[in-house]
Amino acid sequence: MSEPTLEPLGTSLEAPLGTPSESLRGADAQVTAEACAALLAALRDAVPLVQCITNAVVTNVTANVLLAVGATPAMVDIPEEAGQFAPVASGVLVNLGTPTPAQCVAMREAAEAAAAAGTPWVLDPVAVGFLAVRTRTAQDLVAIRPTIIRGNPSEIIALAGTGGGGRGVDSVDGPDDALDAARLLAIRHGSVVAVSGAVDAVVPAHGPVVRIANGTPLLTRVTGGGCALGAVMAAFASLTPDALLAATAATGVYTLAAERAAAGAAGPGTFAPRFLDALADVTPSDVRRGLRLSGGD
Repeated sequence: MSEPTLEPLGTSLEAPLGTPSESLRGADAQVTAEACAALLAALRDAVPLVQCITNAVVTNVTANVLLAVGATPAMVDIPEEAGQFAPVASGVLVNLGTPTPAQCVAMREAAEAAAAAGTPWVLDPVAVGFLAVRTRTAQDLVAIRPTIIRGNPSEIIALAGTGGGGRGVDSVDGPDDALDAARLLAIRHGSVVAVSGAVDAVVPAHGPVVRIANGTPLLTRVTGGGCALGAVMAAFASLTPDALLAATAATGVYTLAAERAAAGAAGPGTFAPRFLDALADVTPSDVRRGLRLSGGD
């Protein structure tokens, strides 16, 4: 699939750093390091409430990550309550990591209620294409048009129907392999698609792909390293209708904090608590100086 020539990304924003900008509230906001920094400041002011329907393995990690970055978690994931809560939440995460029958019902309820109320929601199709129940569930959910779809390259390819998926939660493809599939999903469902990798890619339906070159391999060696990012995306998406900016800012803040936490960590055991500290400590100024954004193919 061909795509438009990708434009370089700038580093300017009219509003002063640290103040919620009116430009962040419009769909034409520029995706820049400065805009991402201002969105982090807005998040800390707003303290968004994020409903998480996520997997049993990462529930505690996800809640702690949201608290550290400046949001509030709500693990409301049972039928009847999930749909009732979604319109109240600032943003919603639906993660298919360990989908029980009841949770699958709750996921659909929450996604439909969020869509009806205009609440931004994020779909993380964990291990889609590899296992039957979650693959069917993901196909049902993506039709409800998530604000952001976040996954590894193999998950994105499988969700788009252009490949068979990875090895469970592990990708067998690289981010560049998934760009066409991501663009297809974005066009088909009106979503922004975030593809994880050594360099993360955020793909809109039209226009430049945004690449974020921050991060550390240690994120792949701790529980919840990818899943918790979906919750952070839901928090950022509650602050602006520009889903491309929200997904980029969330990924940038998250991976920059991880990069800082990895400096001096002896391994995954010391990295995990350092990461929470780094998420709590990262400032808009750090984001403005440290985020590495670019356009690419």
